Amino acid sequence: MLNKFIELEPKYLFILAILCGAALCAAMLKLFKGKLPKDQGREFAFNGKLSAGKVRGAGIIFVCSFIAVALLFVPFSYEYLFYYVLLFLGMLSGYLDDASEKPWGEYKKGAIDLIISALTSANFVYFNPELLHVSFFGFGINVNPIVFGILGTVLVWMLINATNCSDGIDGFCGSLSIVSMISIAAVIYLAGTDSNVTMLVLLMVVTLMPYLWSNSEPSTMMMGDAGSRALGLFLCILIFKTGNVLLTIPLCFMLCLDGLLGILKVSLIRFLHFNAFKKIRTPLHDHFRKNKGWSNSQVIFRFCMIQAVISAVTICALK
Repeated sequence: MLNKFIELEPKYLFILAILCGAALCAAMLKLFKGKLPKDQGREFAFNGKLSAGKVRGAGIIFVCSFIAVALLFVPFSYEYLFYYVLLFLGMLSGYLDDASEKPWGEYKKGAIDLIISALTSANFVYFNPELLHVSFFGFGINVNPIVFGILGTVLVWMLINATNCSDGIDGFCGSLSIVSMISIAAVIYLAGTDSNVTMLVLLMVVTLMPYLWSNSEPSTMMMGDAGSRALGLFLCILIFKTGNVLLTIPLCFMLCLDGLLGILKVSLIRFLHFNAFKKIRTPLHDHFRKNKGWSNSQVIFRFCMIQAVISAVTICALK
C-alpha cells in the first residue's frame, strides 16, 4: 500500500492513483495488443460477423491493471484481497474461453460462474455480518447468513451473465457499467459505509478508459468474456457493500433488462418449450438495432441516459 511509504494528502493520493491506473492500462494495451486472441464473429448476433478479426479478450489487460493499482493505493484488507483474487479468476475463466479455438459450452461456463459467485457471496457474508439485510421503502429486514449466502450467490451469477450478454456493441457494456458503478459509489458515499469503495470505483473507471478509447466505434479491440464477466462480478461486490442487495434492480436496471431478458427467453424455450417473447429480439440492444432501426450510438446513449435517470431518482429517494 503506497500511502504507508509516502505521506500524501488524500486528494493527491486519489490523483496519483487515477493517473497511474490510466497510464498503466494504456501502456499494457499498447504492449500486449498483438498477443491477444482474435474474435471469430458471433453467428446469431445482429451484425455479429463484423467483429470477426478484431482483438478480443482485452479484459485481461484492464482487470489486471485495476488489481495492480488497487493493491498499491487502496488500504489493505483480507476481504478486498479475496475480491481481487475472485475478480482475477472470473477474468481468467473468461479469457481462456476467449482464447479457445472452440468456445466453451454454456454449462461449463455456468458452473465456473456459479463457483466464483458462491465464493464471492461467502466472502462478503464472512466479513460483513452487519450488512446482511434488505430494505423496502425504509423497512429493513435482517437476513440469516446462510440464506443471504445462497441468495447472494444467485444474484452474483445473474449479474455476471447479464453483463456478459450485454457485451454486443462497441462501447456499450463498458459505458453502461460505468454509469451503474458511479451510481452505486454515490449511494455508498452518501451512506458513509465504506470509503474505500469510492477509490475502487475510480480505479476501475480510469482503467476502463484506455480500453474504451480503442473500443469506441469502429472498434479495434473488444473486452470479451474476460472483461464482461469481471465487470459483472465487480458490480455485484459494489451492490453488496451498499448494504441492500435490492438496489441491484434500480442501479443496474438497464444491464439486467438487456442481459437477463435473453437468458429468461432462452430458458423458457429450452426447458418449458414456451416462447413468451416472440416479438422481442434478445439481447434487448439487438432488438432496438434490428427491429427499431436504432444506430449503435443511439442504443448506447439512450440506454445510458435511461440508467442515469433511474439512478438519480433512486439516489434522491434514499437521501
